[in-house]
Amino acid sequence: MCGIVGYTGPREAYPIIVKGLKRLEYRGYDSAGVALQNGGLHVYKKKGKVADLEDSIAGKNVHAHVGIGHTRWATHGEPNDRNAHPHQSASGRLAMIHNGIIENYAQLKSELVKKGYEFKSDTDTEVLLNFIEEILVKNDCSLEEAIRIALKRVVGAYVILLLDAENPDTIIAARKGSPLVIGVGKGEHFLGSDASPMLEYTKEVVYVNDYELAIIKPDELILKNLGNEKLTPYVQKLDLELASIEKGGYEHFMLKEIFEQPQTINDCLRGRLDAVAGTITMSGIQQYAEQIMQTNRIIMVACGTSWHAGLVAEYIFEELCRINVEVEYASEFRYRNPVINPGDVIIAISQSGETADTLVAIETAKEKGAIILGVVNVVGSSIARTSHGGAYTHAGPEIGVASTKAFTAQLSVLTMIALKVGYMKGTIPQQRYLRLLNELNELPEKAAWVLQQHEKIKAIAEKYKDARDFLYLGRGYNFAVALEGALKLKEISYIHAEGYPAAEMKHGPIALVDENLPVVFIATKDPYHEKVVSNMQEIRARKGQIISVITEGDEHSASLSQDVMIIPEADEIVAPILSVIPLQLLAYYIGVSKGLDVDKPRNLAKSVTVE
Repeated sequence: MCGIVGYTGPREAYPIIVKGLKRLEYRGYDSAGVALQNGGLHVYKKKGKVADLEDSIAGKNVHAHVGIGHTRWATHGEPNDRNAHPHQSASGRLAMIHNGIIENYAQLKSELVKKGYEFKSDTDTEVLLNFIEEILVKNDCSLEEAIRIALKRVVGAYVILLLDAENPDTIIAARKGSPLVIGVGKGEHFLGSDASPMLEYTKEVVYVNDYELAIIKPDELILKNLGNEKLTPYVQKLDLELASIEKGGYEHFMLKEIFEQPQTINDCLRGRLDAVAGTITMSGIQQYAEQIMQTNRIIMVACGTSWHAGLVAEYIFEELCRINVEVEYASEFRYRNPVINPGDVIIAISQSGETADTLVAIETAKEKGAIILGVVNVVGSSIARTSHGGAYTHAGPEIGVASTKAFTAQLSVLTMIALKVGYMKGTIPQQRYLRLLNELNELPEKAAWVLQQHEKIKAIAEKYKDARDFLYLGRGYNFAVALEGALKLKEISYIHAEGYPAAEMKHGPIALVDENLPVVFIATKDPYHEKVVSNMQEIRARKGQIISVITEGDEHSASLSQDVMIIPEADEIVAPILSVIPLQLLAYYIGVSKGLDVDKPRNLAKSVTVE
């Protein structure tokens, strides 16, 4: 979950590394540091954000053409200066940064302590680094060979970047389970946890695979496996623009990404959905359409916001495709020895495509004969490469830690898949199929309409910003929207919030209701609407503060509510893509009104690449 950056070439390394760290700060911001090669290794690190590191280095000599940098999300050891990366080996010869967790670090540390090693930090990273140096010295071998031997002993996930004072133009990197991208320039190379640090310098990249080791010099990239066999790097062209990772005049990335949704939904649909012709074209699904139609079970695995997208999709697939669907937390699925049969279809949902639990879950299912389909945002990501097929969401980079546009893009893709499979299978009447194509086609315009209410939602946020608790309620397709709305508020404002099915309210949560509790109903027009209205009346009778997301023209629900957020009329299958947007804005504006950093909520990181 940490961010790593590296550079070797003719340019000044420090400005490139610091700019790259700022772009990766959404991956971790407990501390930051750099190691530079300039007549020896020079390491600078500081608790806090990248800006704190810059302040601490101001006035120091940072001239160098080779360097590595790190922004940390703490796992082993509290956030402070000494636990910040990079770490130096006992002799001072090596410096290393690390993203991941070394699960057997305690055993390795015990062995090293017995050999006289002393540790300056509480991190597993320093243990691995000194283990590498111990092998290097003991075996009198190359650093590359020492790394290879060490990693065969290591249990866990990692991306590591090392500098060696005795090989000053070289960076050595290795990967298992955490992402690493190498940018290929003219006489220079860039490294990053994702492609954002190198966008303005090169569009040619190599995605490093698990159990691969890279030796990177300014004019040379050597890729090997842990068996010391050379591999041919596969250079890909990036389809990203620099503007997509900048704020573009918005106060925060989160607000920018909320407001991008009309465009990102359109990008998701474009080239796939033709409402006039009545077709959906998805080549990554088409080649497995027969297996999907014949399967007895679809299992969706995901975490966080993506799990909520799966919950909505469960209802959609079961209704349109008449296939049994299970939605699983990837972290539970991977450990509980689930029953997986050949021919089961696993849909892995992940914004980053690097979520550690989801990745391990699909690898296990793949070994048991399941068909793996990925619904991910990041091209070339690990889940995309592991899957048999699937579809990209085309939402563009999402920098804000709290996911917004990724959720609506995931739902758009999943709805198209369900429509395509259901129509081919014959479980959707043609008239309903064509109507839903039109409903999807109208979503970008309707999303833009919802966003025009942002000032009104801002006023609602100001009114409720001091509440201690929130309750979110919805039924049917809107149950998962209630969960997502509550999650957004927790992430961004640190206000305790719970999402429940509205019908479950009387089985416990109603005990919380008094005049101080805001209750958010997702009460859009659908077959459950009258039931939800009854729940609203029960809350009103107990003096709860009702905030409702309602369909335009619904005066009855409005009359029962203290405040309303309105969406245009839409079929219940696509309505969640619209009804979640006001909840995103509500969470955003409450967080901002409380003076919080909504792009970087405390304790959270964007991409959970470790357990």
